[in-house]
Amino acid sequence: MAIDTRPLRIPTYRRLWISTAITAVGSQLTTVAVPKQVFDLTGSSAYVGLAGAFGLVPLLIFGLWGGALADAFDRRSVILVTNVGVALTSGLFWLLAVVGTSVWVVLGLFAVQQAFVAVNLPTRTAAVARLVPAELIAPATALSATVGSFGMVFGPLLAGALMPLAGLPILYLIDSIVLVIATLLIAGLPRLAPLDGVKRKAGLRDIADGFRYIAAKNVLLASFLLDIIAMVAGMPRALFPEMAERTFGDPHGGGLALGLLYAAIPIGALVFGLVSGWLSHITRHGAGVTIAVVIWGLAVAGFGMSSSLWLAVTFLAVAGAADMVSMVYRSAILQTAATDAMRGRMQGVFTVVVAGGPRIADLAHGWAAAGVGTAAAATGGGVLVVIVAAIAVACLPAFWRYRAAAR
Repeated sequence: MAIDTRPLRIPTYRRLWISTAITAVGSQLTTVAVPKQVFDLTGSSAYVGLAGAFGLVPLLIFGLWGGALADAFDRRSVILVTNVGVALTSGLFWLLAVVGTSVWVVLGLFAVQQAFVAVNLPTRTAAVARLVPAELIAPATALSATVGSFGMVFGPLLAGALMPLAGLPILYLIDSIVLVIATLLIAGLPRLAPLDGVKRKAGLRDIADGFRYIAAKNVLLASFLLDIIAMVAGMPRALFPEMAERTFGDPHGGGLALGLLYAAIPIGALVFGLVSGWLSHITRHGAGVTIAVVIWGLAVAGFGMSSSLWLAVTFLAVAGAADMVSMVYRSAILQTAATDAMRGRMQGVFTVVVAGGPRIADLAHGWAAAGVGTAAAATGGGVLVVIVAAIAVACLPAFWRYRAAAR
């Protein structure tokens, strides 16, 4: 039952994992610090929302291009360059927080940083399959996802504890320091140049080739489609502020309920990740993703119908656990069903889907809640996930039958 740690016995993967672990916490410090700094500068939540747009656009554009870069060049070099870029921007954030600046400089720098992040993420993920054997890809993915969930839980808590004691700039400074350490760890990896020896330019044609590759592979197409369905129809986070206050009794301005709602999904993913050892023994990855998405939908529907805070948090934690299973198996499918020459571009699309889906959901759920109320919006979204996921898998039955290579 315990998380499968066999991939950590491989020194090169262990280096990559440790770098991922420390940056998972550091990145969350910046995730908290940027909107806080924007609000401090403007006193406006509208500007805080604008920060989301400044982060999303480069993530969508450079996520796709980053996947092409990962397939065209040595992946270690791409990770190193982008790590340095993120570290430098965090250092500039620290300097600007100390000396003072305008909100537009902060937003512009945030967009630049997210461009580096968008290239780094698919390249880092695509490197895993070069560092571990095929039978260890699923547990390696679970290990990376678990530390990511840990960062999403612990990072904001650490930020909240540090800001009253040391001020906002310390968050950026810590992120810069851990990024330097992570970069030194990555420098110890072997070269990860393309295996096929084909020279690519990482241009629009290479990105288009990636989409054509997905369209021709029903298994990959279904994995992306199911994630889009789950995130767009079933991610209810835009409803948390209103539900915390009007359904669960938080005071105006936020309180315990709001914090618990935001933390519940990553806590569920983290706890489940720690007992995910059995996932590596299941080869029916297509069925695993499908069942996990259905459980996600049912849990979100249960959340929408909950009038008790603790019941709502429990349903969200179950949803987080299901999302962890789905993510582990989807990532394993991408790593094994795609050739090495295409892995970077597949991970680039994966990054765009993971980043873009919840933000589209924010818009959809917000509009739905304005029309029918938060409970109906959340419940209806969860039910819609179950129905549409079932239809999608029925139309692409090869995905349900898909098995990972036997050990």
